[in-house]
This record gives sequence, structure tokens and C-alpha cells, in this order.
Amino acid sequence: METLVLLAVIILAIGIGMRWIHLLNAQHDARISAYRFSDPMPRPPGLPDDTRRRAHRTNAD
Repeated sequence: METLVLLAVIILAIGIGMRWIHLLNAQHDARISAYRFSDPMPRPPGLPDDTRRRAHRTNAD
């Protein structure tokens, strides 16, 4: 009988912890979306316009 009570308490604690983490994440997301970030900094002179990574080409032919 004690084993069943212990398992029920553990499952309940896990459920409460999951709910608490979910609420904290929702609160954090709301805080991030409400914050107004500044404008991006201008591009330093001399950098190319396209700074994305390019796929490596392998010519194994």
C-alpha cells in the first residue's frame, strides 16, 4: 500500500513540476515578446553583403 502512495506522490510531483515549468516558459515568452529590441547595428564597411554560410562544394568527378 505504501508503494502505491509513494508512486502517486511521485507522479503528482512530476505533474506539478511540468505545469510549473510550462507556466514559467509562457511568462518568459510573454516578457520577451513585450520587450522592444533596438535597431540592428549598421554593417561595418568592407564586409560583403552576403555573410551567410555557403555550402561546401566537392567536385569529386
